[in-house]
Amino acid sequence: MSVRIRPSNAIVRYALTGGDAHVATRSVFDGLGWRVAGARVEGSPHTLYQLLNHMIFWQDGVLEWLKGRSPRMTEHAADSWPGPSTPSSRAEWASAVRRYQAGLRQLERAARRAVSARKGKGKSPLEMLAAVGAHNSYHAGQAALLRRLLGKWPPPSGGLTW
Repeated sequence: MSVRIRPSNAIVRYALTGGDAHVATRSVFDGLGWRVAGARVEGSPHTLYQLLNHMIFWQDGVLEWLKGRSPRMTEHAADSWPGPSTPSSRAEWASAVRRYQAGLRQLERAARRAVSARKGKGKSPLEMLAAVGAHNSYHAGQAALLRRLLGKWPPPSGGLTW
């Protein structure tokens, strides 16, 4: 017998914002210079800038889905890593961070009112939010590790250092 556990709104909000075992996703990119955001860490396939744009890509897709639209789906995972490895300027980096944080705020609001009821055979809104929350949490952890390896952890707002 298979038991299916549905996510709760609180668990989804923790994954989206930070809390419990999750790094604070909203501030993980704060206080980071644009040149450092594009720096390569040996052994890492992605820069911090690439992680940020990848997270934005999937956040935007879920937000479109929540609005009843059909988001662009990728044929290959590599297609969900858009753009260059480094920002071209401080302004481009700041704009990407703002876009990420704005999308995150929209997802947080959606999580407060999301229901687990499904429409048809697909996922429920809460399940989609749980998926993007887990995705963001995973990559925020990668961002925290890359920042640590670059000597740029924690962000100005703080973060676990143990």
